[in-house]
Amino acid sequence: MLEPELVKRYMDSDIIEIVPLAFMRGRTLNNAVIILDEGQNTTIPQMKMFLTRMGNGSKIIVTGDVTQVDLPKQTHSGLIDAIHRLRNLEHLAVVHLTEHDIVRHPLVQQIVKAYEESEKGKGRK
Repeated sequence: MLEPELVKRYMDSDIIEIVPLAFMRGRTLNNAVIILDEGQNTTIPQMKMFLTRMGNGSKIIVTGDVTQVDLPKQTHSGLIDAIHRLRNLEHLAVVHLTEHDIVRHPLVQQIVKAYEESEKGKGRK
């Protein structure tokens, strides 16, 4: 993890830039690593807009938990849609993590597992 002073220096020199998703439209990001956190809460048009900002020499990383979508029920998650829509593209990978990958308090693994088992019993994934 970077020291706060180093992060500030990188941000001041535009090496690291934090930008709200709404301000990404119209940009092309060349030679960059572009990270979208909480991607499960994007809409389909937002995810498409974000993914199409990638310029030459760039990589995009989208993180998200498809079990924690906070969108209104009638709104489809852009992350879930992208996983299905783009699954056969070359140079694209989806990494699925399980409760075994949790690095928080050990009790969190048991909590996640209990919720998953409860949801399976209701016929949900």
